[in-house]
Amino acid sequence: MSIKRIESGTHLSKAVVCNGLVFLAGQTADDDSLDMAGQMKQILAKIDKYLAEAGTDKTRLLSAVVYLSDMSLKADMDKQWIPWIGSEPPARACVGANLGTPKKLVEIMVTAAQYA
Repeated sequence: MSIKRIESGTHLSKAVVCNGLVFLAGQTADDDSLDMAGQMKQILAKIDKYLAEAGTDKTRLLSAVVYLSDMSLKADMDKQWIPWIGSEPPARACVGANLGTPKKLVEIMVTAAQYA
């Protein structure tokens, strides 16, 4: 069984591909001065990028975990998530969490199937 690691660093890989599955590390916005809409746009663009590098796209998402620094921001997050995900959403959990820095509002991890 082969394992492909994408943008592997000292403590994590941005994505790992194994047996037709793609596992993305938690993605956060690069610019944490942005509001929820801005951070979500950056994160969703990163997810699209890493999925493409792994040979798949968001239509093949199986699961997602969304971490919010404040659960009162869930509706703002969903305003970006729902149009992006389309009509066949993955299984999803959304939880409140302390993120890496106080300015990080959201972090998202996804798992997807590759195209055959």
